[in-house]
Order: sequence, then C-alpha cells, then structure tokens
Amino acid sequence: MTKSEVKLLGAWPSPFVMRARIALNIKSVEYEFLEENLRSKSELLLQSNPVHKKIPVLIHRDKPICESLVIVQYVDDAWSSGSPILPSDPYDRAIARFWATYIDDKWYPAMRSIRGAEGEDERKRLLQEVGEGLALLENAFKKSSKGKDFFGGDQIGFLDIALGSFLGWLRVTETSNGVNLLDQTNTPKLAKWAERFCAHDAVKDVMPEIRKLLEFSKMLRAMMAASTPK
Repeated sequence: MTKSEVKLLGAWPSPFVMRARIALNIKSVEYEFLEENLRSKSELLLQSNPVHKKIPVLIHRDKPICESLVIVQYVDDAWSSGSPILPSDPYDRAIARFWATYIDDKWYPAMRSIRGAEGEDERKRLLQEVGEGLALLENAFKKSSKGKDFFGGDQIGFLDIALGSFLGWLRVTETSNGVNLLDQTNTPKLAKWAERFCAHDAVKDVMPEIRKLLEFSKMLRAMMAASTPK
C-alpha cells in the first residue's frame, strides 16, 4: 500500500487529529498528512466531511471516514498489522467506549471552557471539575489496566488514545492556570501512565511540543478577546 492510498486531513494542534495519527502509527500504516488551514478550509475537507466540515478526516482508497474515535475503530478493523486497539472482550470494549464518550462529552468540554471562563469563581469550578474527572479516570485506569502499563494492558489501546491525545492541552491548562492536575499526588497511576504514553514510539513523534501549544493557545485567547463585543 502506498501513501497516496491513505490520506489524513488535519492540523497539528488538534488532539482529535492526533488520535488518528497514533492509531495509524500503531498499525504501521504509511499515510499522507494534509495540513488544513481552518480559517480557509480546503475543498477536499468540505467535500469529504460535508456534514460537520471539520477535521480529522481519514481518506482510504478515496473513501472518507470522519470523527476521531470512529477513525480509530476503522483503522483497527481495516488493518490487521500491529497490536489490536480495541479490547477483544466485549465487556472490556464496552467499558473503553463508555470512558471515551465521557472524556469527549464531559471531561474535555470542561477543560476547554477554562480558557473562556467568566470570572475567578467559574475558572475554579471548571478546574475542580477537570480534577474530579481525572480522579474518576485514575480509578478507571486501575480497573482497565489490570496492573499493566496502559489502559489497554501491555500495549496502547482505545482508551489510551482517547485520553492521551489531550495530554498536551492538559499541560497547557496547568501551566496557564498555575495548577497541577495530573501529578504523583493527585493521580499517581495516571501520572506514570502519561509518561509511558508520551514516550511510546507511536506517540512521541506526533505529540506537539508544550511550548508550541502554549503559543497557539495565546493566539486563540487573543482571537477570542478581539471578537468579544466591547
């Protein structure tokens, strides 16, 4: 299979795009990464994802697949090489999907909202919500990992990808707000897991530098401030 048969439309700061890249790396799939300018979306993106018009989009043999977790599951199904991403046991698979949905529907939106929080009380409330969510995920890790290195056991799996893709932005949130949310005191098992995850061969080359994410975050803040009615 050539690179031209697999294309990924994305942008480097996006944790959702990172999910697709990690899954492809786990399966040793060669692909062409097409960087999108989200202020001026390409025709290929608009044609490939006409419903949501957003990244990531995986194009495999001219067929587009949209939504990050759907893409991860597709990659697992379409390529038998490399480690399996989803658990083989139906119960374990259901639990991984449950927590991935929690991350996307509740935990990440709280973390994202901190940047635009109105007032100190709202900011503190959201930080507390994110911290409480990490405590829940700490317990989920204890159960899912069964004493091994990753949520998926010996290797990175579906839930590792779902949560690990946000680690860069979590560090940005900590730095920007002067707090520690993921550390040896609050979440010792997740803290060690995060180190292993970021050092993994499938992850380390696609995990953005925190410095670059901080610069990107400052740009987003400036754009939000400029668009806010005076």
